[in-house]
Order: sequence, then C-alpha cells, then structure tokens
Amino acid sequence: MSLRIAVYPGSFDPVTCGHLDIIHRAAKQFDKLIVAVLNNTAKNALFTLEERQQLLRQVTGHLPNVEVDGFRDLLVNYMTHKKAHVIVRGLRAVSDFEYELQMASANQKLNPDVETFFMMTNPKYSYLSSSIVKELAKFHGDVSDFVPDEVAEALRGKFG
Repeated sequence: MSLRIAVYPGSFDPVTCGHLDIIHRAAKQFDKLIVAVLNNTAKNALFTLEERQQLLRQVTGHLPNVEVDGFRDLLVNYMTHKKAHVIVRGLRAVSDFEYELQMASANQKLNPDVETFFMMTNPKYSYLSSSIVKELAKFHGDVSDFVPDEVAEALRGKFG
C-alpha cells in the first residue's frame, strides 16, 4: 500500500497559529504531510524562504510525519516530484473559497490525479492572517496570541 502524502503549500510569512492549527489537523489525516514553503515572487516577503522553513521546522519538530520543504515551481509539478496526490488548503471565509476554488480547478486541469482537501480554520483564527501579524509586529503590537513564541521572537528581530 502506498503512503497517503499531502502537501500544504503557502508562503507562511510568517507561520501563524492558524497555519499550525491546519498543520496539526492535516497531519492526523495523512501518512505524511509536506509543508511546502512557496517562494512567491508576487509578494515582498519579510522572511527569506530559508528563514520561513527554519521557523516551520522549529514549530513542527514534534510532529513525526510532517516534513518542511520549499519550492519554486508549479505546485502540480512539485506534487508529482514528491509523489503526493492531495493538496491541503485552509479556508477562513467565503472570500478564501472563491480564490481556492479557482486554484483547485486549475490544478485539477493540469493534473487530474491531484485532489484538493479544504479544511475550515478553527473559528478562533478565522480573522488571522500573516499580513495582520506583520502589521501588528511592525508597530510593536503584541503578537503572542497569534504566532508561536519562536515566530514572535523572529518578528521582534526583524522590527527591533
């Protein structure tokens, strides 16, 4: 029997408690979960690809079936390379669903063997985004309820 491998792609700039909620829950559903950090050239990232991967490794190290990786290719190509057949995506609101449905449809067209697994975020994180966290941190707001301690420390390092 082959392993059920899923990929949770994202920019994770930075990883939030909402992301971790999805990671923990998805890790229970699959034999292996690859958290794939995207080098999104359309976004001006605060953290480098390597820094984001390192932070994710720190906060997911206790999950034996979670692997952190990075990619700079089309997601479906990455999926083929990793022999994965499921994309995990978190949904916060209806507005997320519209975008995610378009992406899932495009991915399905490019590779019919790839399925998208949508997970509703925990309601306590439904408002939370990396952008909000960065804005709070930039103005020295308290982000401790929104990100793991390691990430809060890294944000303080970026913003002084």
